[in-house]
Amino acid sequence: MHELVQSVFDSDEKTALRQLIYALSISGKRYFLRNEILQTFADYCHQSEKPAYFYHSSSVGRVINYTHEIILEEENTWFVIRPKIASPEVWRLTSDFTKFELMKPPALLDVSDRLVNRYQPHILEIDLHPFYKSSPSIDDPRNIGQGLAFLNRYLCSQLRTDPQYWLELLYLSIYRLQHDGIRLLLNDRIPSGIQLAKQVKLAIKFLSERHPNEAYEKFRLDLQALGFEPGWGNTAARVRETLELLERLIDTAQPAILEAFVARVPAVFRVVLISIHGWVAQEDVLGRDETLGQVIYVLEQARSLENKLREEIKLAGLDLLGIKPHVIILTRLIPNCEGTFCNLRLEKVQDTENAWILRVPFSEFNPEITNNWISKFEIWPYLEQFALDAEKDLLTQFKGRPNLIIGNYSDGNLVAFLLSRRMKVTQCNIAHSLEKPKYLFSNLYWQDLEDQYHFSAQFTADLISMNAADFIITSSYQEIVGTPETIGQYESYKLFTMPHLYHVVDGIDLFSPKFNMVPPGVNENIFFPYSQKEDRDISRCQRVHDLLFNRQDPQIIGHLDNSNKRPIFAVAPITSIKNLTGLAECFGKSQALQERCNLILLTSKLHPNEATNPEEAGEIQKIHDIINQYHLHRNIRWLGMRLPSSDLGEAYRVIADRRGIYVHFALFEAFGRSILEAMISGLPTFATQFGGSLEIIENREDGFNLNPTDLQGTAKKILEFLDQCDTHPQHWQEISEWMSQRIRNKYNWQLHTSELLSLTKIFSFWNFVMPENNEARDRYMETLFHLIYKPRVEKILEQHLNMKGIGNRE
Repeated sequence: MHELVQSVFDSDEKTALRQLIYALSISGKRYFLRNEILQTFADYCHQSEKPAYFYHSSSVGRVINYTHEIILEEENTWFVIRPKIASPEVWRLTSDFTKFELMKPPALLDVSDRLVNRYQPHILEIDLHPFYKSSPSIDDPRNIGQGLAFLNRYLCSQLRTDPQYWLELLYLSIYRLQHDGIRLLLNDRIPSGIQLAKQVKLAIKFLSERHPNEAYEKFRLDLQALGFEPGWGNTAARVRETLELLERLIDTAQPAILEAFVARVPAVFRVVLISIHGWVAQEDVLGRDETLGQVIYVLEQARSLENKLREEIKLAGLDLLGIKPHVIILTRLIPNCEGTFCNLRLEKVQDTENAWILRVPFSEFNPEITNNWISKFEIWPYLEQFALDAEKDLLTQFKGRPNLIIGNYSDGNLVAFLLSRRMKVTQCNIAHSLEKPKYLFSNLYWQDLEDQYHFSAQFTADLISMNAADFIITSSYQEIVGTPETIGQYESYKLFTMPHLYHVVDGIDLFSPKFNMVPPGVNENIFFPYSQKEDRDISRCQRVHDLLFNRQDPQIIGHLDNSNKRPIFAVAPITSIKNLTGLAECFGKSQALQERCNLILLTSKLHPNEATNPEEAGEIQKIHDIINQYHLHRNIRWLGMRLPSSDLGEAYRVIADRRGIYVHFALFEAFGRSILEAMISGLPTFATQFGGSLEIIENREDGFNLNPTDLQGTAKKILEFLDQCDTHPQHWQEISEWMSQRIRNKYNWQLHTSELLSLTKIFSFWNFVMPENNEARDRYMETLFHLIYKPRVEKILEQHLNMKGIGNRE
């Protein structure tokens, strides 16, 4: 980057840079983001009649295309330049254009504070770099999010470099395995790694003489005499295969062998999934605030985990010892449950044998507050006591410690940190959606937003939990580090300021192997291709068809003059981010779309008086206004009701029966669960280009990625697809089959669960061989928790009590 920046001064391109800075300055603003910068530079190139190459390929053009932020000061112009993914640089250009120099990140944070008149000379700096400095790190940005594969390669290289040392560590990690006092895999007859290598060969020779299908119980005592306890397999063939994997690992140490061996190690039996806010239940909650996607995710993950663990335990031969998997979804109990089951302390998860929802109440503070549902933005003061209470209940339910704790969203991840720290258990984080990048400048103006969102507590909680986590799973690469044009969600925590609170000069190591892409699946019993006629319920199909196209109901607006037009379908909660107003306006502004299509919207609410907050009420009213403004009542059906999952699955298929399309028009989408549901159902799906949906659809020559800020361009893309369907009758079918097959092959719960368990086992081993760095890191996180987080949540609690007229606590 140094050479590129310097080349701007070695040419006449300095004039272009000067003109760009001038054009930005006359706007009266001082802070500019990428889109504004690029548009201003494009306007300059056009007005100056620069040749076409100049915008992209000149030295100044390349610098500007790498630039994500510009801040103007009287004496300097500051650039945040990102020459490659996950590697931002801070550059300062002097006002006389004589120096363009690389600066340390803290300098930018000071400038940002001055920008909002909140600069102070001494402020806490949070720097997590020392905790990652000595840890192995991914080199190539393209491999970010593939931590499991990286660690497998790294561990194998260590085995080869110092085989005797690492053989002993491997032996100790296996030797320590037990469950409820039952010794697994090895006993005291094998005292060392060297002896393990010898005994493995003897055991393989012994097993080669047994019938492959002979049950483990028949030769259990013989293996115990050789030093091997239960857990290697349930038949002679299975035990021999597992031992042969270990033998090959000791002899050759290849990543594929390590991965295969680790997958067979029985090390996970009890799992906690933490999902606190919202309404976590199996009935009568879908569509409620802050609930739908995360609750479905956690329930399906719990089912898949319990089934997979049951299968692993059986194949390991441990079911004969009475060992069973136990999965608990930990959430809060809501006494005033509004007709749901959220006031039940314990509820079995459907279609499982031993997976449960455990609800723990917010027992501290005033019941007038804690007996009711509490927004995810207001939940922070209650989490520490919740974690302490939950620990007791979990130990009682499990009759022992869990092997894995998985946090969901910011609140669940913080509780996962507290519990895993106290219980010494492997911690996994799942963000689902980090709030910081969703709200523009939310960190810079946090004080102005504090009463409504309490971002000081949330962003601090995020920093604590993401760094304390043993591993993090994301649904997409973009969630971690974005694209060359956009910043990733986790990347937004790398460098930022909270004026008057702290500066984060290095908030997370994006190249850490703790990041792993493990996308979810869909419930294929509910969401499956429309072409599977034999699995569809005829009466449900007719009922859902009537609901979507014909039925009159107080919770439905609009009717269709011509129901034979191709339907455009959208399912989403009503928020500004989900942007249903943008989709309705796009449809309203395009006469061509209205002539060829009907628009069908499915939301949970229909009228502003049903909203639970001003933003939601405003978005609902906007859709009403757009329908009236563009006279859409005869081309639209807007259903404001909660559908059971089985009916929702059929709704996608009914739209596919009509050769319809699905549109996900969010301004930003971390992943997009409904995209998976629509695609697997066989619906050609158009989705926002901002976020993880880029990876789900895999671009298909950009034909199905939409810019939700470009309504005309969106209409054009959809119409071009319809034209292709008209001229090539098989086109719709080809796209339908491709999309359905893509979800089945890549986004399924079996793959998700297998990788999640492999990650748990690998990182458990990693923590065993590298404990020192983790302890120092966790101590630092505890310091942030007690010195920053807790004082912030005390202010939130005081606000809650004052709003209720309760006054200060004793």
